[in-house]
Amino acid sequence: MKKYHLRITTPAGNIFDGDAVRLSVRGVMGDLAIMAGHIPFVTALEDGEIKIYLSDIEIKKITCSGGVLTVSKDMVQVLASTASYSKDV
Repeated sequence: MKKYHLRITTPAGNIFDGDAVRLSVRGVMGDLAIMAGHIPFVTALEDGEIKIYLSDIEIKKITCSGGVLTVSKDMVQVLASTASYSKDV
């Protein structure tokens, strides 16, 4: 699977900065999955869990409180009010 650069940031600093094959988040209009080559867009995020798929079998989970998801040609970025790794990571 193709990878893309993903950064998840809070006012306290970066939570994740690396490559991913898929990102799963809850936007204000519903669930979203972002893969390489996704069209550029911006949306607000609901409170909830972010799943970062590093491969088909390796997943990191982050709990966030709101924020903004930006998808551009070069990278995907989540700017969250707060974010921390889920306990089962």
